Amino acid sequence: MQLSATPYEERLTAPRSWWLISFLVGVSFALILLPFGTLPLLGGLVGGTAAAAVVASAYGSPRIRLVGDSLIAGEAKIPVAALGEARVLDAEEARAWRTYKADTRAFLLLRAYIPTALRVEVTDPQDPTPYLYLSTREPEKLAAAIEAARKAHA
Repeated sequence: MQLSATPYEERLTAPRSWWLISFLVGVSFALILLPFGTLPLLGGLVGGTAAAAVVASAYGSPRIRLVGDSLIAGEAKIPVAALGEARVLDAEEARAWRTYKADTRAFLLLRAYIPTALRVEVTDPQDPTPYLYLSTREPEKLAAAIEAARKAHA
């Protein structure tokens, strides 16, 4: 497997508040089990916190990376040859593209806790997806990496 010209990898980690909420879910489970004694209370605290943390981690931590000649964003994998222009979106423009400007056919790797994004055109005529909307904390860096990978594999 050939590595991309400018390797890029980003994990969209969940915000700190989600971990506090996970703990509070555990406390809620503990309070529900309080009438049954100390051991069920501790089991509810540990089990509820662990279950909520697994959910927060699974949803809140997708990866965006360039591997070989492909862009992998969450569960989507698309060759860089099928990608067009990458447009950096600031917070205001990103909000517009995930609300009233959004196309229902687009692929959205959307995380509301990340204000900036990258919009990448899909140029493959066989693919009905018009563009990829990728929430990212470093949109300029990702756009540069995609452009370098496209040039390297052109």
